[in-house]
Amino acid sequence: MASVIDAAKYILEKTGEITSMKLQKLAYYSQAWALVWDEDEIFPEDFEAWANGPVNKCLYAKHRGMFKVDSSLFREGDTSALNDAHKETIDKVLEFYGDKTAQWLSNLTHKEAPWLEARGELQPMASCSDIISKASMAEYYSSL
Repeated sequence: MASVIDAAKYILEKTGEITSMKLQKLAYYSQAWALVWDEDEIFPEDFEAWANGPVNKCLYAKHRGMFKVDSSLFREGDTSALNDAHKETIDKVLEFYGDKTAQWLSNLTHKEAPWLEARGELQPMASCSDIISKASMAEYYSSL
């Protein structure tokens, strides 16, 4: 199975340099829509409901302290680990969300049930490491 690092490298090979926050959101939406369209996860790693939207800790560990990232940061990533269906899903996500800003994507996640439910009653900028479940992602995005 592919990892979030493999997916991130694929995303960055397609987009070129982007902000680390935008990478997080594109990886999140790629996973969300794969759960709906492919009925399968792209990678096993989870997202947490951080203040600025969904964040994958494994990705964060790679880009911590960096504003912009490109595929060279993910040299160990293996895009061949992604199957054709997952590449197609990521491509569709990039087609739809790819021209949006990181802030726009973050704001969108703040209006959606998976992030809202994982955060519960927390204040908007409160720290949170609660997992956004894949089940909540699949349920919410399949209803759109």
